[in-house]
Amino acid sequence: MADEPNVPASGTPAPKPAAKPAPPSVPPGLAGKTTSAAAAPRRPAAKKKVEDDTSPLLSRRGWIGLAWGSFTAASAAGLAATGRFMFPNVLNEPPQQFRIGFPDEYAPGVDERWKDRFGVWIVRTPSDMVQEAAGFYALLVTCTHLGCTPNWLSAEDKFKCPCHGSGFRPTGINFEGPAPRPLERARIVLAEDGQILVDKAQKFQFELGQWADPESFLRV
Repeated sequence: MADEPNVPASGTPAPKPAAKPAPPSVPPGLAGKTTSAAAAPRRPAAKKKVEDDTSPLLSRRGWIGLAWGSFTAASAAGLAATGRFMFPNVLNEPPQQFRIGFPDEYAPGVDERWKDRFGVWIVRTPSDMVQEAAGFYALLVTCTHLGCTPNWLSAEDKFKCPCHGSGFRPTGINFEGPAPRPLERARIVLAEDGQILVDKAQKFQFELGQWADPESFLRV
């Protein structure tokens, strides 16, 4: 006997199940092929931009710039030091030996024209205290106390040191203040051309009896 459809007791037939939707139609020529939308390669996910390391003071780029600047400055300083080493030092010091003119160009007394340029006073005397003759001697303008430069006080006829008050007579002999000994004399002679030649490289000290040396005094 053929199976009968299930009929509920009320006599109403059971509802049929819903039909499945038909697959989308494929255009002719694309059967079995992948569409362009499906075939397009997937782009990798965009990477997030890595920001520079930050610092409360400088960024990483700033630190790199600072490092390069320091390196450049150090290199330049090294090159400058190397170049300076290749050349000798030149000292602009006054010469130790120099001519100061002819004897008849000087009047008796203390002449200060060479004090600033060469560091000497030229004194013309009618009678030297040691040589006992008329002539010239050259006094160095350096106080024998602590090396200051005294001033010639013509009104008081003495050299007076402004630093500590040492006083010297026109002969160079100390007589007041803390200076322990007289001023020093420099070598003074006549050059071949008749001019007075002073040589500060050779000095004469009174306390050592050196003022008696013929080259410590120029007789005229």
